[in-house]
Amino acid sequence: MSDQTQVSGHSLRAIGPHLLLPLAIVAVVAFFALLQPAMLSGDNIANIMKQSSLFFFVACAQLVVIITRGFDLSVGANVSLVSVASSMVMTAMIPVFGTGLGIVLGVGIGLLIGVGIGAMNGLLVAYGRINPFIVTLATMSIFTGVATTISGGFPIFNLPEAFSFAFNQMIILMLPIPLIIAGVVAYGLHFSLTKTVHGRVLYVLGDSNEVALVAGRRVKEHLFLAYVTSGVLASVAGLLMTAQTGSGEPNLGTSLVLNSIAAAVIGGASLRGGSGGILAPIYGALLIVCLSIGMNLQQINGSLQPVVIGAILIFGAALDALRTRER
Repeated sequence: MSDQTQVSGHSLRAIGPHLLLPLAIVAVVAFFALLQPAMLSGDNIANIMKQSSLFFFVACAQLVVIITRGFDLSVGANVSLVSVASSMVMTAMIPVFGTGLGIVLGVGIGLLIGVGIGAMNGLLVAYGRINPFIVTLATMSIFTGVATTISGGFPIFNLPEAFSFAFNQMIILMLPIPLIIAGVVAYGLHFSLTKTVHGRVLYVLGDSNEVALVAGRRVKEHLFLAYVTSGVLASVAGLLMTAQTGSGEPNLGTSLVLNSIAAAVIGGASLRGGSGGILAPIYGALLIVCLSIGMNLQQINGSLQPVVIGAILIFGAALDALRTRER
């Protein structure tokens, strides 16, 4: 009997952490639903799914580098620059080449910007051996300034309706297109992290750089690719968010840095590196979006929302420390 009790206790401790976040999400939704029944309306549930899908990409961008024991503070600047630059390209090219090719060029430029920002971060961190916090803090400042400068600090309007439809309003199998894209990216990233040499090296690198070097892996290349992946994921977020707003916004990514770190950490990624999977950005994005939408429905002062996000980040860090002590 005692053996069964001991086994049950071990099983509960093993399963508990995986249930904590889903239960927290359900509790947040239930709490705000009691205050505002509109929280459970069909339209609001669809809104939660769409907003979580958009936020999921920046949380994923953060996850990939957190696994390597790094940060990417430039994700917000990446989103803003992609939003402005892709919008400017579309509005300039559509009168010349038509709507279809203009959208393709705008989207292509947006993705190339993500690759470029990620490559710059990766080169400086992996090959320049500069602290990732310093590198991405600097690139955050640089590209925020670039986004504001090229747009003059004003939104870029007159984007084609076809762009917003294709990347925000389209419904496939009764699911919004951002959720479909998020699902494809989630599967691809999960496969990369769990089934490829690149993914395994990232986890080893997060655990110990020296161990990765001894293992004979080309650590610098894998670390470089991690930051490129982060840049591309953030650029996808920028394109989808631009399609949602219908304009290129130089301040679109302002609040995403802290939120993305909080989402990844509260979802289960360790700030010490070497752990975290695809469920981290999924759970983290859902929790933060549900909190944000619930607070908006309750008409809670928007200036208090960063306070809640900060508290979530502290709580996530505390959970991370607890998980580390239990290993």
